[in-house]
Amino acid sequence: MYIGEIITTDCANGEGIRVSLFVSGCTNRCKGCFQPQTWDFEYGRLYTSETEEFIIRELSKSYYNGLTVLGGEPFEPSNQREIVKLIRRLCKELPERNLWIYTGFTYEKDLVPGGCRYIECTDEILNNTDILVDGKFVEELRNISLNFRGSENQRIIDMKKTRKTGAIVLSPLND
Repeated sequence: MYIGEIITTDCANGEGIRVSLFVSGCTNRCKGCFQPQTWDFEYGRLYTSETEEFIIRELSKSYYNGLTVLGGEPFEPSNQREIVKLIRRLCKELPERNLWIYTGFTYEKDLVPGGCRYIECTDEILNNTDILVDGKFVEELRNISLNFRGSENQRIIDMKKTRKTGAIVLSPLND
């Protein structure tokens, strides 16, 4: 997996102060994407064990609320297989931190068994995700007044409640 950027002390990509990891590679290629360079699966630099150590060490600082993973596309299969390892460490070493993931895919269509981006570790990722922002960016629905998303079709999903109930539960942040 390649990464385009790591932003520390980020407050734009989720609630509170966060570390945001921008992964590379995206097959959605949304018109008007704010980071089209991340469509390339080899954009940026290789994600390494040193990268993971940096993220965990940074997140251990008391002022962080959590980790945000976005891209590019975190749910591209090659990215999921690396992201799940980071999530395992986050849950084990920093269980008080929350996890947000942004995806251009749709939860109930693409990230469930039989979906186009469902693989052997998708459930583990989703089970440990607090907030999932899903849906392609649609330039015609762009709205800069929305909380934590760029277009009106995108949803902020409370994944803990969604996984528990089996039905989509939107976060109050959608309001």
